[in-house]
Amino acid sequence: MSLPDGLQVFTDLPLAIDPAEVLRFQGYKAGRDVPGPDVRALFDEALAEGRRLMAPRAVARWAPVTRRTEDDLEVDGEPLAIPGIGQRWGAVDHVAAAVCTIGEALERRVSALWEARELPLASMLDSVGSGAVESLAEYVNDLLCQQGLPALRVTNRISPGYGEWDVAEQRRLFRLCAGEPIGVVLNEAWVMTPGKSISLLVGAGVAARVDHYFSQCARCWMRDCAYRRAPVQAAVRR
Repeated sequence: MSLPDGLQVFTDLPLAIDPAEVLRFQGYKAGRDVPGPDVRALFDEALAEGRRLMAPRAVARWAPVTRRTEDDLEVDGEPLAIPGIGQRWGAVDHVAAAVCTIGEALERRVSALWEARELPLASMLDSVGSGAVESLAEYVNDLLCQQGLPALRVTNRISPGYGEWDVAEQRRLFRLCAGEPIGVVLNEAWVMTPGKSISLLVGAGVAARVDHYFSQCARCWMRDCAYRRAPVQAAVRR
């Protein structure tokens, strides 16, 4: 199986934004809290403004796994300490590191709205941005899955700072896949700028474990994929 060599830069990416995800960032509980017409109107306004401001883009790079244990991966000579990765992913032979962002324009607009004391719109627009970048990360995961098929299984994504993977490992992920080609940099605390950015890692292998916490097939846009393991429930492509 031949995976793409070098950095891949993706621009003008399609983006679906789930209203339920945005409302979750607003504190609404699915199946329990019902937003009123005023909240729905605010969401529609923020969504329209967010779509004008967002510039979804991503960068990714595949690299060989040179060593693996239950709690570590060495990828192209770069050590990554990821507790439980052996149990979670199984036997992976390649890893893709990726960084995705919706850009900084939305964040600048949110800051301006806060300064103008337009707090409800500022908060909702910020949640729209959070929902958008999560959708973008799912879309990138799907792209990488398609690059691995049919010979390789591609895992669900993980990110530094989530679960037991230390956020300080962000610097190692950026050594594998620099965010600069899409305008994403790290500060001294290993936090990305722009803030509406997500870094991620996926594994690939003939015997990789894939559906350890949800089925990525259930929200992949490739409805007619011959390797689908679950019916489509919702897509991350508009």
